[in-house]
Amino acid sequence: MVASVRILRNHGLQHKLLSPTSTHISQLKRTLSSFTDSDEPCSSAAAAAAAATPTTSDSQSESHSLVTTICSMVYKSYSPQTHFKSSPPNLNLDLNPDSLTHEHAISVVASLSDEAGSMVALSFFYWAIGFAKFRYFMRLYIFCAMSIFGNGNLERTHEVVHCMVRSFAEIGRFKEAADMVFEMQNQGLVLSTRTLNCVIGIACEMGLMEYAENVFDEMSVRGVCPDALSFKCMVVGYCQNGVVLEADRWLSKMIERGFVLDNASFTLIISVFCEKGFVSRASWCFDKMSKMGVKPNLVNFTSLIHGLCKRGSVKQAFEMLEEMVRRGWKPNVYTHTALIDGLCKKGWTERAFRLFLKLVRSDSYKPNVHTYTAMISGYCKEDKMSRAEMLLSRMKEQELVPNTNTYTTLVYGHCKAGNFERAYELMDVMSEEGFAPNICTFNAVMDSLCKKGRVQEAYKLIKKGLRRGLQADRVTYTIFISEHCKRGDINGALAFFNKMVKAGLEPDIHSYTTLIAAFCRQKKMKESEKLFKVAVRLGLIPAKETYTSMICGYCRDGNIALAVKFFHRMSDHGCSPDSFTYGALISGLCKEEKLDEARKLYDTMMDKGLSPCEVTRLTLAHEYCQKDNYATAMVILDRLDKKFWIRTVNTLVRKLCCEKKVGIAALFFHKLVDKDQNVDRVTLQAFMTACYESNKYALLSDLTERISKGIG
Repeated sequence: MVASVRILRNHGLQHKLLSPTSTHISQLKRTLSSFTDSDEPCSSAAAAAAAATPTTSDSQSESHSLVTTICSMVYKSYSPQTHFKSSPPNLNLDLNPDSLTHEHAISVVASLSDEAGSMVALSFFYWAIGFAKFRYFMRLYIFCAMSIFGNGNLERTHEVVHCMVRSFAEIGRFKEAADMVFEMQNQGLVLSTRTLNCVIGIACEMGLMEYAENVFDEMSVRGVCPDALSFKCMVVGYCQNGVVLEADRWLSKMIERGFVLDNASFTLIISVFCEKGFVSRASWCFDKMSKMGVKPNLVNFTSLIHGLCKRGSVKQAFEMLEEMVRRGWKPNVYTHTALIDGLCKKGWTERAFRLFLKLVRSDSYKPNVHTYTAMISGYCKEDKMSRAEMLLSRMKEQELVPNTNTYTTLVYGHCKAGNFERAYELMDVMSEEGFAPNICTFNAVMDSLCKKGRVQEAYKLIKKGLRRGLQADRVTYTIFISEHCKRGDINGALAFFNKMVKAGLEPDIHSYTTLIAAFCRQKKMKESEKLFKVAVRLGLIPAKETYTSMICGYCRDGNIALAVKFFHRMSDHGCSPDSFTYGALISGLCKEEKLDEARKLYDTMMDKGLSPCEVTRLTLAHEYCQKDNYATAMVILDRLDKKFWIRTVNTLVRKLCCEKKVGIAALFFHKLVDKDQNVDRVTLQAFMTACYESNKYALLSDLTERISKGIG
């Protein structure tokens, strides 16, 4: 741990300062004054002259006189009236720092510490490190710390050590300063939890998480006990670096020790966990903290509500809202905005608008720019562009200034509706109002152009954006990766993927998922597996879509065992399968004639409130019909809503008729007439044709008689 810096030991300081005395301090001063830091800033003329001039009694006398003068100036500035308990006063010394050498500064600190005490010495020390010349001169910190330690003031000693670590972190020499802390312990300094927490905290801020872990482990080795702050630094550090699994590991350790988080850290963890898709874990953390005595505040509740809405768990979000109100917290505009955004993402725009109107009529809170943007986004998704434009006008009437995100949302809505002319007009309006379209705006248009088959226009647009000084981001590259994947051009997609990496952009999980899905469609599962493993190894969290693509690929490839394995692995990354995931696996199981397993999966999906797509419900029912198991097929379909039931049975009857399974088709057709007397003409024609071709005239006669009599 302390291998990189051995300054004290390398310069002959072998004695231990376990019981500091004036003799020890004198020896320390003599020893430290004998070495120079080759990499310290020594640019002043005085320092250079001092280094080059042989020591004489006259020069020693002159130097001593200067030191004495400065000490006197410091002591006068530091009068008994300015005596401090918490922090040194600001010294107003009429002194040019360039007139002092580094050795002078050390001598002043040493003399003041010996003759006037630690606090006076600290006053000069803080004055000196206000200048870059002394701020990054490590010997000054070491000398000051050990001098104060010699006076028995351990608290102020550590104050200097903390200052040293922070200062050298500013110039990229953090590890050197941190290692010096341990070296100073080897020479007698008693380490404290607070000091090592300072080292860990700065390492975490700099993203040096492995180094922070090493320091944490070193604490116990050196007899220092980690406290709540030690664990908090690790948890917060990993959260700020976006490594959720490690943050969760340290959080579990922290909770096991009985430590709790403060509200600010609590909010950060919930926000990061939700942002990375670990909403269930965030909810667990929320409940755990509450049980441990941390009272969630409005910000904590709003963070979790936002996370739940972002995941699509709007019902749970409203349950959390009720809990929040029950505990005495009133939702603010940010809480309502999160709920409005969540409702819009689910397609429940009218419910969102009712909540929006509640805010409009409120005396306490009014919709802000983000609220309007969320509502506009909801209408854009439903192609209700006139309403979206109306909200933009209403927003301006309220003297709220639309931001780039507001305009980009509208641009995307018009592009999605195929109205590129209006989209380009809005981009011009943005520029006129001082909101130059950013790369997100360009991405919105290019994505829509590609989806409409206007790829060349998309290429021209990005070139125009690049000429304006915009930089392509991950989304830009992913749009073109997706376009090549859609065409089946894997090599072209990989070329863009590599360009993205060369541009210094780290592909996100969506970029990987796009490529994985393309390989899966071509049954290249080894390539898909490699990409999946790379993404996980890089700390990316596979999304629901990533797993669904892998499951679809394995089912296409006939490897149902691996498809099931990946399905069960989803929970490891906080993913919940949706109806498409279930449908992919159910289709795969049906293909392998594992109908009982497929049926169990189907029931599980229905129990969770997920609505199976038409392909899923039709595939499973049809497979049972193939086995002449009409009863089970009917039970499966009976769990559907009437509208879906009618649509599925119509399709099933036509499919059975094509396969000449007229008897089973007739059974379903009679059930269809029971539920809906408005018989589908295409289905009836298919049934009639099948009956004629199979000589099943009696079946046709019974059915047509029921239809003509209107029996239901």
